[in-house]
Amino acid sequence: MTNRPPVGDRQDKGAQVQAMFASIAPRYDLLNRVLSLGVDRSWRRAAVTEALAKSPARILDVATGTGDFALELKTRAPHAQVVGSDFVPEMLEIARGKAAARHLDVQLEQGDALSLPYPDGSFDVVTCSFGFRNFADYARGLAEMWRVLAPGGRAVILEFPPPAPGLFGLLFRFYFRQVLPRIGALVSGNGGAYTYLPESVLAFPDPERLAGLMRATGFRTRYRLLTFGIAAIHVGDKT
Repeated sequence: MTNRPPVGDRQDKGAQVQAMFASIAPRYDLLNRVLSLGVDRSWRRAAVTEALAKSPARILDVATGTGDFALELKTRAPHAQVVGSDFVPEMLEIARGKAAARHLDVQLEQGDALSLPYPDGSFDVVTCSFGFRNFADYARGLAEMWRVLAPGGRAVILEFPPPAPGLFGLLFRFYFRQVLPRIGALVSGNGGAYTYLPESVLAFPDPERLAGLMRATGFRTRYRLLTFGIAAIHVGDKT
């Protein structure tokens, strides 16, 4: 597969994103480690800390992919019910294998983040780790998070914002556009997927704009940047 989905908000890209991630599922975790130099693990730990701050009993991780974030949640909150949802069956199969190997009881279910198959108010926390920018409609995704959250619940989004202006931003853009696609194509055999990745980041809302979308949904929102702004954690509390 060399074709890649369109990037940005309000795009008809769901089927293409699903097919793209299905094609790279077997190499997805290795590439994440290589391309982030392992820093993605510390980012996830920081986001999990935000998610567990209120000692939630019911947690939903949307766009769970191969399950790293859901498994970290369950490891650190063993008494919580953790559900991981994704619309790519190939990713979920890998996640189920990880959960079994680690003897972690995580429910891994197929579902669309834009039309979650759960009743209103089902969860105390909803998380999304590096999957939100792949949504076809950001406002609808946030509305679904809000809907399935109980009053007082929390949404946590960990994502790559566009590189900020300045020297580091220029270097990071060069890495994203010139280096990352070549490494990704070499390891995964899918050049289109790792051209889509940097393009999807560059087209994603900057942190303040994403915070604004969350506030428009009804969340009381704050965010912080990680590792010179390469990643950002957005926290939204449902009042």
